[in-house]
Amino acid sequence: MDERLEALFTPWSIGGCEVKNRIVMTSMGGTNIFGWMEKNHFDQAGAEFLLERARHDAGLILPGCQPVYNPMRGEWLDQNQQMYADLKPFMQEVHATGCKMFVQLTAGFGRSFTVSDLMEKAWANPVGRAVMRPFMDLDKICATASPSPNRWSDRVPSREMTIPEIDRFVEAFARSAKMLRDAGVDGVEVHAVHEGYLLDQFTLPYVNHRQDIYGGSFENRYRFPVRIVQAIHGACGDDFPVSLRYSVVSRTKGFREGALPGEDYTEVGRTMEESERAARYLTDAGYAMLNCDDGTYDAWYWAHPPIYMPENCNLADVEHIKEFVDVPVVCAGRMDPYVGAQAVAEGKLDAVGFARQFLADGEWVSKLRAGKPEEIRPCICCHNGCFTMCKYGKHANTQPLEDSLHLSRCAVNAETMQTDRHYIRQTTRPKRVAVIGGGIGGMECARVLKLRGHEPVIYERTGQLGGVFRAASQASFKGKLRDLLAWYEHQMDEMGIEVHLNTEVTDVTSLGAGAVVIATGSTPKRLPVPGIEKAVEAVEFLSGEKSVGQTVAVIGGGLTGCEIAYELFQQGKSPLIVEMKDDLVAQDGVCLANSSYLREFFAWKKVPVYLNTSLTEVRDGSIVVTDAAGRRDMLPCDSVITAAGYDPAPLMKGAGHVHLVGDCDGVGNLRTVIWRAYEVAMRI
Repeated sequence: MDERLEALFTPWSIGGCEVKNRIVMTSMGGTNIFGWMEKNHFDQAGAEFLLERARHDAGLILPGCQPVYNPMRGEWLDQNQQMYADLKPFMQEVHATGCKMFVQLTAGFGRSFTVSDLMEKAWANPVGRAVMRPFMDLDKICATASPSPNRWSDRVPSREMTIPEIDRFVEAFARSAKMLRDAGVDGVEVHAVHEGYLLDQFTLPYVNHRQDIYGGSFENRYRFPVRIVQAIHGACGDDFPVSLRYSVVSRTKGFREGALPGEDYTEVGRTMEESERAARYLTDAGYAMLNCDDGTYDAWYWAHPPIYMPENCNLADVEHIKEFVDVPVVCAGRMDPYVGAQAVAEGKLDAVGFARQFLADGEWVSKLRAGKPEEIRPCICCHNGCFTMCKYGKHANTQPLEDSLHLSRCAVNAETMQTDRHYIRQTTRPKRVAVIGGGIGGMECARVLKLRGHEPVIYERTGQLGGVFRAASQASFKGKLRDLLAWYEHQMDEMGIEVHLNTEVTDVTSLGAGAVVIATGSTPKRLPVPGIEKAVEAVEFLSGEKSVGQTVAVIGGGLTGCEIAYELFQQGKSPLIVEMKDDLVAQDGVCLANSSYLREFFAWKKVPVYLNTSLTEVRDGSIVVTDAAGRRDMLPCDSVITAAGYDPAPLMKGAGHVHLVGDCDGVGNLRTVIWRAYEVAMRI
């Protein structure tokens, strides 16, 4: 093991609970022990996921947040005795690994509940509302401290919770915690004065305008979480540790408006000054640990950092708040284990929290401890598999129902939380399989084929593996993508997969293969406008093949175009964005944490954005655009980059023993490429 990491592998304690190391798997939706968005039950798939992480050296595991009031069908968590009985033998398995587990209990979402387009339509119709209520009562689920706009929807309001409702939540926390303790759980974590969830909404001045004992003064705003920890200790005893998920600073400018790193703004939520007082107040009330980050749902990129956020983005604030409490403090949020280890060694942190990396590679802690970091499949902060909740234009969340019900899957690891459909099955008829194209899809297919016992052979037209992903990973902020590419290349070497570079295949029949995988990618769309030959295509720019001037018009405001504009700004250039739709990143599957960062960044930096606007002509020194009303305008620029999408480019059609993977089968994202490649490799 690298000696820089030694501090991470030392013991520590939380309210008398001894933990073997300082690596905490923090809670993620979909990794729940009692189910997620379904009837409460002991969830075997979630248990297997958690146990595998326990076996691979996680010190403390926090399963996905467990609502004490289930949004689906309105079941209280303290009403199902059997699932606690089922939990008890599982806890013995967890403890046999040396790992400890706290269950995270949540009061719910309040105004942050993720309303979908379908829910909006049902709510707007009295009949639809009545039909939906027994399964999902939005009036109750979305209730908050004071009447407030929902984070996702303009059509579903959030009313004020009543005091009897608050009392029932406090009771549910205490009763559920007692049942968890009796089942052998090591502690609970209250979720949370954190991220703008319901309990946090009571503490935040811009949401809470109550005039009763839960509003107004500092003590009143924090009364709800204080009552909860006191009730838990009353039911379970003072020796049962209760952690608190805690956002140090809200980083929020207003409803649906966050503050970006480095931005000068007026805080409407929890300031650092209040946080210094609140952290002490809450721990004095009985919380035995603070599990910390920053942000709210209105500033979602702090709690769920996309790749644009700096690594260790919350660390400075968490280190600061540790000075004001006498309990252990954990920091999460794009944490680098080496930086986290240094903070622990210096006494600035007690432990380090990681979440999505446990989705990308369940064995990553063991690999790190064994001195094999190159074997770790990295999380690339894309949210394409684990958190596809998105919002654009007038839409609420357009996340597919399949994703809503099955969070915590992973774009780069098809097996995560999907072992019922994605698993390695040894072949009984080994074949030589020609893989035409050495991009991510081709390499993933070859990797799985090799694990199954086949003999894959990659034929790559260029002199490097990676395909278009290599160009996409070149932006200055995309180091994690370069790490993933390096991981795949390492896998090809370690597994001894035969690779032929600078080899263009035109006739697959000459390869003598028992099966053929076509992974030849896609070609960029060429816009039918005069002067388009003067423009630079996105991949040409990203790969460094072509350079651009100072003022650059980016044609296409989807994710690719916005990331190019973001990179141009980082380079000191002056981008402008032209987009046909009514919003930037107006596409499904891109998490709001990612898209809101980009939208708000361009607004902050005053990057010109032309929505509902089409490119009409490219000229020397300018472009001509037309808006939705038919008005034409001339925009001066030195260069033009097109990011208007791609068309599949298969070498041949799939049929019989020929299979298509990656963008040549249908242009998608990294998740569709990797999952499809895995599935094709399983079928051969």
